[in-house]
Amino acid sequence: MTTLAPAAPAPSPAAWARALAATAPERVGTVRAVVGLTIEVVGTGAAVGELVRVGDDVLAEVVATAGATARCMPLGPTSGLRAGMPARPLREPLRVPVGPGLLGRVLDGLGRPIDGKGPLRARAWVPLDSRAPHPLERARVDEPLDLGVRVLDTLVTVGRGQRLGLFAGSGVGKSSLLSMVARGTDAEVSVIALVGERGREVREFLEDDLGPEGLARSVVVIATSDEPPLVRLRSAFLATRIAEALRDEGRHAVLMMDSLTRVAMAQREIGLSVGEPPATRGYPPSTFALLAQLLERAGTGATGSVTGLYTVLVDGDDHNEPIADAARSILDGHVVLDRRLAVAGHFPSVDALGSISRVASRVTTPEQRDAARRLRAVMAARRQAQDLLDVGAYVAGSNPLVDAAVTHGRAIDAFLRQDIEDVVPSAQAWAHLAALVQTLGEVP
Repeated sequence: MTTLAPAAPAPSPAAWARALAATAPERVGTVRAVVGLTIEVVGTGAAVGELVRVGDDVLAEVVATAGATARCMPLGPTSGLRAGMPARPLREPLRVPVGPGLLGRVLDGLGRPIDGKGPLRARAWVPLDSRAPHPLERARVDEPLDLGVRVLDTLVTVGRGQRLGLFAGSGVGKSSLLSMVARGTDAEVSVIALVGERGREVREFLEDDLGPEGLARSVVVIATSDEPPLVRLRSAFLATRIAEALRDEGRHAVLMMDSLTRVAMAQREIGLSVGEPPATRGYPPSTFALLAQLLERAGTGATGSVTGLYTVLVDGDDHNEPIADAARSILDGHVVLDRRLAVAGHFPSVDALGSISRVASRVTTPEQRDAARRLRAVMAARRQAQDLLDVGAYVAGSNPLVDAAVTHGRAIDAFLRQDIEDVVPSAQAWAHLAALVQTLGEVP
């Protein structure tokens, strides 16, 4: 009796799709023009977000389409490109490495290692774009995050999974404060994105500000100011994607980005190059939509969390300029750095009265909130009476809060200051604040 061999299982739909794609004829388009920052190609049929290989080795990403024409932004130098060159669609988006194997590594804006430590030990290569967690599936922010900076841990307390902005003009100490947080935070891992940074400052940040200990538990993504705008923009999303993957594993990561303004500037260059109309101060409408897409991807998830700390370079020290205003409306709090404090040698130059954390009341105890309120009340009274104090017109005894601020001014100033090399545990910072407010006396 003849027995029949068992039939082979039918291929899955995904296998059929891969087989059909492998046997499909290659579609090759043509470069029609290279104008400014864009490459116009025809005949590729590529969609927005897909990669196109122009010539032999220039990768570009489709950022806009019109009819049969796709407008692409290069991911590298465009020298040598000309009209008539072949353009081959790759039919896939940019993929980036993720996983804990990236700890201690320094990557460029496209996820390639630039630290000379060999190939990456990535868990997977995933598409760059991702969706923010569903708002009803996010865990509540109810646990404080220790940053190691006394004034932030007590007066602008940050919650695990919060998104906080550091707002300041140029040269006021944003990057230095960010480096303090990178060394002092008690988060499991840090993902640091330096977007549009000066090339000279990168090595200084890695060796002096971050140091070997900070780098060992960090992933650093760097896109210097001379990189193409699309690379600078994608570096911000790359760092966010790496942090998201760590959150999906149940980890608690801190995402530090310097700076959000340069991300917006890169999007402005891209938007204007593809024909978007300039809106507020030259920023096209897509810039503000992109900020929301980027910032909403941080925060808590169903298990882990991504605490986002973003520096915002305010134009001309105007804290109401468009990017600062848009970022402040999306973020869960803001820290204002004051140039007058920086000039006076007060570091960190945090304007505690102008800074606020929208989750502080949920991650602190009633005793901690009362101590912070009492110190803020004394500092606010001092600020309101500063003009009278400067001209000697204030009469002692007129206001108990002002009297306390004048009498204990040095102690308050010492509490707000901190050397850049110091790391102050949160418990120690709260104990220092409690002792300080006891010396201030009764505060209504």
